[in-house]
Amino acid sequence: MSAPTLGEIARAVDVATRTVAQVMEPTPLQHDVRLSALTGADVWLKREDLSSVRSYKLRGAYALMSALTGEQRAAGVVAASAGNHAQGVAFACAALGIDGEIVVPTTTPRQKRDRIAALGGRHVEIVVAGETYDASSAIAVEAAEREGRILVPAFNHPATIAGQGTVAVEVMAQLGAAPDVMVLPVGGGGLLSGCGAWLRINAPGTRVVGVEPAGAACMIAALAANEPVTLPRVDTFADGAAVGRAGDVTYPLVAAIAPDMLAVPEGQACSEMLDLYHTEGVIAEPAGALATSVLRRGPHDVKLDVAPGQTVVCVVSGGNNDISRYSEIIERSLVFEGRKHYLLVTFPQEPGALRRFLDEVLGPDDDVVLFEYTKKSNRETGPALVGIELGNPDDFPSLLARLEATPIKAEVVDPTSTLYRYLV
Repeated sequence: MSAPTLGEIARAVDVATRTVAQVMEPTPLQHDVRLSALTGADVWLKREDLSSVRSYKLRGAYALMSALTGEQRAAGVVAASAGNHAQGVAFACAALGIDGEIVVPTTTPRQKRDRIAALGGRHVEIVVAGETYDASSAIAVEAAEREGRILVPAFNHPATIAGQGTVAVEVMAQLGAAPDVMVLPVGGGGLLSGCGAWLRINAPGTRVVGVEPAGAACMIAALAANEPVTLPRVDTFADGAAVGRAGDVTYPLVAAIAPDMLAVPEGQACSEMLDLYHTEGVIAEPAGALATSVLRRGPHDVKLDVAPGQTVVCVVSGGNNDISRYSEIIERSLVFEGRKHYLLVTFPQEPGALRRFLDEVLGPDDDVVLFEYTKKSNRETGPALVGIELGNPDDFPSLLARLEATPIKAEVVDPTSTLYRYLV
């Protein structure tokens, strides 16, 4: 499928705005005190997490499906999604009376699967297949060809893109003017293509910024290669944006929009999720917190530079987070901020070895949060896996120096290692 021009997408967004308004009210645009104070800018949150499916994905799905002919509706639809697009498709199936088959990866949280079923009811069949979105997408394409169903892409279709672009129209109407900066999360590029195209035509002075998870930065890779490329590996943690290849339709649109692009470590998104929850009371999923995460100002954060007084709009793109994931979210946040470390410690098998570690190595505000020790009676030393949470992340070099001064030998577990993936 060839890509339309920015002007064609912008006109399609205007049409889609009227269509989407049939099934959803504009989502709130809320001023954010925390991020405004951190940056000196005037920061606003576009709360797509408060839509009826708790993400912006309803917009694109409904825009595409409402335009299907009677014959196409009778044939039914098929879609692939990590969860949010699936909920949009399920909602549209129920609203339009269209039967749909939805393929979700095995990594899709149970909470999202349950919501898909609840929204679609008798009109939707859920198929769990594929370890990533891209694998599930290939299965959906095969099903469309085999069963004669209409494919509803999550991002790689002009109608889907136009529907996602209605977010920008609402922002402009709610602000009463164009924002200086609009920050958008990026998975396959549908939201960025739709909003970016509409802004380039209607508010060319607005700076458009796309934010990807570092473990699935497919659009940044495509822009670097001047064409879509398949990532060798995808971190599926930020499942709402874990796409391994930018779309053939979205990529040329994004290239024409020429946004600023940032890749954010998943741990940074986790820290922002926790701040959104604790300060603003916003329940965001990992992909949903990508846009606001670049306004953080921590020492390890990937930061977006904005000028004091600028009007900055960040799209909080989704709130479909499974509460059972919060323990992992907290863990990833602590590791990213340098507050938590794991060590493989070789203790001498002699009385007082553990006491020496606690007294001579740990600082007064540090804590042992994991200790797994295997004693071998025929050896002079015993290995232990030790997890340490620091009171001050800057103290870790001092801790290592104190450890080096003792007879105790230790190895820091590299966060990029295979072993680490079993811990986090």
